[in-house]
Amino acid sequence: TQSFGLMGNYGISQKLNVIFNIPYVTTKASAGTMHGMRGIQDLSLMLKYRPINKKINNARLAVYGIAGGSIPVTNYVADFLPLSIGLKSKTAIARLMVDYYYNSKWFATASATYVYRSNINIDRNSYYTDELILSNEVAMPNATTFNIRAGYRTQWWIAEAVLNNWTTQGGFDITRNNMPFPSNRMNATSLGVNLKYVFKKAPNLALTGGANNTIAGRNTGQSFTANGGVFYVFNLNKKEKKTGK
Repeated sequence: TQSFGLMGNYGISQKLNVIFNIPYVTTKASAGTMHGMRGIQDLSLMLKYRPINKKINNARLAVYGIAGGSIPVTNYVADFLPLSIGLKSKTAIARLMVDYYYNSKWFATASATYVYRSNINIDRNSYYTDELILSNEVAMPNATTFNIRAGYRTQWWIAEAVLNNWTTQGGFDITRNNMPFPSNRMNATSLGVNLKYVFKKAPNLALTGGANNTIAGRNTGQSFTANGGVFYVFNLNKKEKKTGK
């Protein structure tokens, strides 16, 4: 699977940000007769608010609340796992994040998220979970996730280790001799690293990269993933210089 996308972060104030993401996903089968899929997946839109930013001796403690959701933006096929580009469910997300920053260098961040997922419709009028269902509507289980990351962070460098977990709150296991299904129980824990470098001579420009590996899971592939990206900050609040007469 490959994913390319457009991601943005607009600062409304020092405490409030708007974040959006829209990925283009490509899947490909390594063998067999099944074909991969490609296309624009889901548009995500988040509000990130920081109610607490407190200095404690040589450290700083910040608390963030994040809320938002996602909607599919194309009519892709969800019932074609593991080669579909998404699950086609509308989501609503609530997240709490705590960040501890020590001596302007070392940090630890923990977050927990609850994901509400809407039902989806598939292109058949019956399917089997742990019972036969005569409908084209699939009830999607909600999910929770937690994330722990720690490492080194300055104005120019970020190097961190990341532990991430996704757990569905319900669903069922993949049935024998069958393909995965959108409402399967899909649990996964991954461990990885991330890097970010900001150019000193061009501080608006940054490079990112990382990798992670699935270390535990249920109805989820044991996969290794790598990523890279380019970020550029546009200053939309530049004040014009006043000139005297």
